[in-house]
Amino acid sequence: MSGRSIGGVGRLVVMDKVVKDEREWRQLLSPEEYHVLREAGTEPPFSGEYVDTKTVGVYTCRACGAELFRSETKFESHCGWPSFYAPTSSDAVTLLEDRSHGMIRTEVRCARCDSHLGHVFHGEGFPTPTDDRYCINSIALRLVPAEES
Repeated sequence: MSGRSIGGVGRLVVMDKVVKDEREWRQLLSPEEYHVLREAGTEPPFSGEYVDTKTVGVYTCRACGAELFRSETKFESHCGWPSFYAPTSSDAVTLLEDRSHGMIRTEVRCARCDSHLGHVFHGEGFPTPTDDRYCINSIALRLVPAEES
């Protein structure tokens, strides 16, 4: 079985890669979700449901359910999208060079299903342990509150 471990200290979750064709993704996701997750779109700033959320819990990939970020790593960056300073584990996301729109950025994708999540920026001076800002589209996430996990 090809899997990887993600999750917190003392627990091991083995997750297989999720592979679907574009027809299956279109059936599973709303048009807005499909645009962001499968076509690397971006939701308008300050429009997402998790921009100002303070709920304690785990943020999972809306497409496949993989654990991506914890509320403890979410911080106010005032950029218009939820911001986190670290993923749940180093293998929860994959990072790719993105040269679209005349910029050089680092794209963040779900390591389990290869869905576009957003971008990560480094060295902006935020008072966080990593000085990384994972700028993630709300529509790419699903928050599982701590009382449900």
